[in-house]
Amino acid sequence: MQAVAESRAGRTRRLALIGTLAGLFSGLFGVGGGSVIVPLLILWLGYEERTATATSLAAIIFVAAFAAATQGLYGNVDVRDAAAVGVPAVAGVLGGAWLAQRLPRRAIALLFAVVLLASAVELVLR
Repeated sequence: MQAVAESRAGRTRRLALIGTLAGLFSGLFGVGGGSVIVPLLILWLGYEERTATATSLAAIIFVAAFAAATQGLYGNVDVRDAAAVGVPAVAGVLGGAWLAQRLPRRAIALLFAVVLLASAVELVLR
């Protein structure tokens, strides 16, 4: 019974650390879900890609709300542009979720890695 409690405590600590890192990266860089939460859920906790993505999306509700509110207090939010990006993103979410259910897990992992790598290269070259 103690081993179960310790493993739950360890899992809870890892989840809290993932959340802290996601919040830090979200507030600092505007990223957190796909670039922090998803990889760590997969690597540290053995989540399957689809479950990690869905869990990240649910968690990012809280991260994004607090990050946007905090940035709003600093006057950094352009609500009109946010709506112009956010409203059409709903269609993208629906399409992406549909596609994720049809692609093999390995393909999702590879696509994700390519996007992260391309983003990193673009940032370095800027």
